[in-house]
Amino acid sequence: MIDTIRLVQGLLLSIAIGGLAYWRQSLTVSGWLGAVIVGTLTSGFGGWAWGLTLITFFVSSSVLSHYKEEIKARRAAEKFARGGKRDFVQALANGGPAALIALLYGLSGEPMLLLVMFVGIMATVTADTWATEAGVLSPHPPRLITTGRQVAPGTSGGMTFLGTAASAAGALVIGLAMVIFRSGEQLFAADPLAPDWWLIPIALLSGLSGTLLDSWLGATVQVMYRTPDGTETERVLGRDGTPHTFARGWHWLNNDLVNLFSSLVGGLCAVALSFVLSW
Repeated sequence: MIDTIRLVQGLLLSIAIGGLAYWRQSLTVSGWLGAVIVGTLTSGFGGWAWGLTLITFFVSSSVLSHYKEEIKARRAAEKFARGGKRDFVQALANGGPAALIALLYGLSGEPMLLLVMFVGIMATVTADTWATEAGVLSPHPPRLITTGRQVAPGTSGGMTFLGTAASAAGALVIGLAMVIFRSGEQLFAADPLAPDWWLIPIALLSGLSGTLLDSWLGATVQVMYRTPDGTETERVLGRDGTPHTFARGWHWLNNDLVNLFSSLVGGLCAVALSFVLSW
């Protein structure tokens, strides 16, 4: 059954939070639209625990993106496909799978497995975002996940201890957020309190799994380009519009698709882990 009131409330909340993010220069206008779509579907069909968990990802990631952003821009801005402002495609790549799972959850009788998959997806996108934002600030150079050789900060597939620790923290935060918000829903509805503590280790393991896959894809098959000075980048064009030359990878597999695929795999890992824990 579709809860029209909850959908409207989710829409209004998404517009407000998206507007604040646009004002803070975390979103473009199209990114604001993407956030409204994702937020409305997630809150409207998943429920408040789902919507608040999504907000936890969005707010924490936006705060981290602005933390020491001048240092991060100097170290790796030219390597990333887009700047600090998230656009429509990025909003859907990060939140679209979660919104789709929320829609299926609300229309199919709210099965627990879809909630678990949602947690895995959100744990992955949060872990990956936190790893990227923190990893660029690492005092030690990253090492490529495939060979272990040192690479420049911001290189796709590069990993640091700081970035990996941030990845684990982000995944744990999502698991804890869902447990707290679901417990709040139970208290609000005067239901017996039964915290789903088992969601926390599932979030941690699935989030790390999805992030590691993201790094591996970035180091192996994600499309990369080369700037005139020989630097590898995700950008097709330079800031002045000059086309970059193809360097490696599959032409169709850009960073947004890597994020999308990795988040879905993280969701599937969460489902698999839930079966393991139930044995």
